[in-house]
Amino acid sequence: MSHLELTRRRLLKSTTAGVLGMSLPQCLALQAQAASGNAPAKRVLVIYEQGGMSQLDTFDPKHDVVSDHRSPYAPISTTVPGMQFTSLLPCTANVAHKLSVIRSMHHVVPGANEHPGGTQYALSGMHPSYPISMPDLGCIVSKTIGTDCPSLPPYIMVPGNHEQNSASKTGFLPAADKVFKTGGHDLSDPKWTVADLLPIRENTSDRLSARQQMLSRLDGRFSETGRKVDGMDRFYEQAFDTLTNSQVSKAFDLSTESPLVREKYGPGHRGACYLVGRKLIEAGVRFVTVDTIWPFSPDVPGGFLLNWDHHDLIYAPGSCGTVRNMAGGEGRYGIGHWVMTGSMDRAFAALIDDLDQRGLLAETLVCLVTEFGRTPKLNKFGGRDHWTETYSIVMAGAGVPGGQIVGKSDADGGYAIEDPHTPEEYGVTIYEKLGINRDIPLHDATNRPIFFGHAAESIRAVM
Repeated sequence: MSHLELTRRRLLKSTTAGVLGMSLPQCLALQAQAASGNAPAKRVLVIYEQGGMSQLDTFDPKHDVVSDHRSPYAPISTTVPGMQFTSLLPCTANVAHKLSVIRSMHHVVPGANEHPGGTQYALSGMHPSYPISMPDLGCIVSKTIGTDCPSLPPYIMVPGNHEQNSASKTGFLPAADKVFKTGGHDLSDPKWTVADLLPIRENTSDRLSARQQMLSRLDGRFSETGRKVDGMDRFYEQAFDTLTNSQVSKAFDLSTESPLVREKYGPGHRGACYLVGRKLIEAGVRFVTVDTIWPFSPDVPGGFLLNWDHHDLIYAPGSCGTVRNMAGGEGRYGIGHWVMTGSMDRAFAALIDDLDQRGLLAETLVCLVTEFGRTPKLNKFGGRDHWTETYSIVMAGAGVPGGQIVGKSDADGGYAIEDPHTPEEYGVTIYEKLGINRDIPLHDATNRPIFFGHAAESIRAVM
C-alpha cells in the first residue's frame, strides 16, 4: 500500500470514527444484490414483544375452559365475522380485516423454552441448537439485498434494550453485519436522540466540512495515480452523508409528526417505539425490529421489568409485586394494564392503519411476534408459565391475506391441532416475501458456504 493510499485511509477512518465510531461505516459496507422486482415485500417491520405473550389473553380466546384457568377477558367480535380476539384488543379488533393471525405456532425441537433461547429463535428463525450459529433474520436480509436507504443502517432495532437484547446475533457473519440499536430509556421523552448517528460537537459544521474537503483533495491526488478508489473507502464516504443528510435526523424525530398521529399511537414509550419503526420503514430501511419494555418511572411504581413474562398474578390490576417470593414474575404489571396490552393494542392498530394510509402496507411485511406462549393452566401463583406447544403471531401487509385465522389450537389453547407452524417457517416466509434466493449461500470467515432458510418451507396461507 502506497503512502498516499495509507494517508487517505487513515483520514477516512479517523474522520468517521471520531464522529461515529466504526459501526456505521461497517454497516454501510454491506454488499448486496437487488431483490427480485416481483417480490411482494420491499421492507420488513417486526414488532417483537419479548417475554412470551399469553395467546389465551390476546389472539386465541378460549372462554369455555374451566373457570379456574379461564381468562377474565372475554372474546369480542372483530371486523371479520367469526374472528374473535379478547376484550384487551378492541383497537386491533378494528383492523382485523388487514391481519392474518397464526394460532398454531409451536416449537418442534425441544429447548428454546427459556427467554434467551426463545428470543434467539424468534429473531433468527433457526433453533439455537442448530450446529451453525445463525444470524438474525435482519442480518441475512440486509446482507443479501442491501437497503433502499444508504444513509441509514439496513437493519435497525428500536430501541434494542429489552431483557434479552444480547440474543440478537450476527452468527457466522462478521461483526460488521450486526444490527444497529438506537437505544433509549423512554422514546417518548422529547430529549431522546440517537447519539451514535449524530456528529459530536467537535466534528460539526466547519470542521466536518474541512475534513470532507481534505478527503476530496486526497481523492484527486489518488486518482492521478490511475488507481481506483473503492473497497471500504466508499462506505466511509457514505458515512459523511449520514452525518449531513437531513433524512437521518428526521427519521428519529417524533416532533415532525402531527399531534393527531402521535395521539393515535398512544402516549408513552411503546407508542413512540412503534412510531419510530414506521418512520424508519418510510425512510427506506430494509429491516426494522421494534422491541418494547416500558421504562421504570414514577408513573409505574414497582414496574421494573415490564415484559410479558407473567409467572405471577397475570390478572393483577396493577403491579405484580417487587419481591421474588413466587414464581419469578416480580416487577411486572398485570396483562390488562395500560403499560402492557392496553398500549400494545393501541399502538399496533395505529401502526397498521398508518402504514396503510401512507401506501406503505402493501410493500411492507409487518410481523407481531413473541418467543413462545403461556400455559393453558394457571399456576398456584395466579400466573402462566412458559409454553412452546402453541402460541399466536400476527402478519400483515405485502400480500398477506387479511381477515384470516391460520391454524388452530385445541379447546384449552394448549396444543396446535391444525396446520401447525414453526419459527423456521416464519423465517422462510420473510425470505420469500422479499424475493431472496435461498439457493445462493452466504459465506463465513473461512469462505465456507452456508445455506440459510433450508430447514422449512414458508407459511403458504400468508403467501
